[in-house]
Amino acid sequence: MIEKRILIIEDDSDITELLRYNLERERYSVVVAQTGERGLELAASVHPSLILLDLGLPGIQGLEVCKSLKAAKKTAWIPIVMLTARGEESDVVIGLEMGADDYVSKPFKVRELVARVRAVLRRSRTDREDDAEHLVEKGPLCIDSERHEVSLNGELVEFTLTEFRLLRLLASNPGRVLTRQQLLNEITEGTAFIVDRNVDVHIRSIRKKLGQARDLIATIRGIGYKFQDR
Repeated sequence: MIEKRILIIEDDSDITELLRYNLERERYSVVVAQTGERGLELAASVHPSLILLDLGLPGIQGLEVCKSLKAAKKTAWIPIVMLTARGEESDVVIGLEMGADDYVSKPFKVRELVARVRAVLRRSRTDREDDAEHLVEKGPLCIDSERHEVSLNGELVEFTLTEFRLLRLLASNPGRVLTRQQLLNEITEGTAFIVDRNVDVHIRSIRKKLGQARDLIATIRGIGYKFQDR
């Protein structure tokens, strides 16, 4: 079994040691950075399977670290779980829009955090395994699960892991209305606690990247979304 490596970018040494102890008990390898700068260096050099990222870092703030990780080809596909002690929901929304996969608010329950890590890693692994039908082609859109690529009118478009999973689910069920809860369960396996906002933020980002094809995803007011069957 390939060992999963977790990179923790967190400046609080007590939290870091708590996370390290519990993650190593689950047989994960753990690497720690206490600044955003060091976190970016380690992310590019040790190729972690997942990053736990504190938003309240000294120096380079967590949101900037997230933005840099998602902008670099070497690190763009590494799943990110944000750690935040802030009360403003706007920080979470911005992080999700930048490409983070989930978040945990401080103070957190360790078992909950480990469950989130396990779920995100499981989704990441599943998305890279063979599908019985790995190609979904709808109009100008082509989704290749085997290559983990999305092309629009023949041009590759970059999507985060969560965006890719949502888009593939919708496109694989054309004409079917999927509720926000169904979409949330698919992408988080029941581990996220904000529902509408989490899904809506990702859908908004997907539509932006689809450009003129954004209307392929229709909003069903008060229920959820559907992929246009046309």
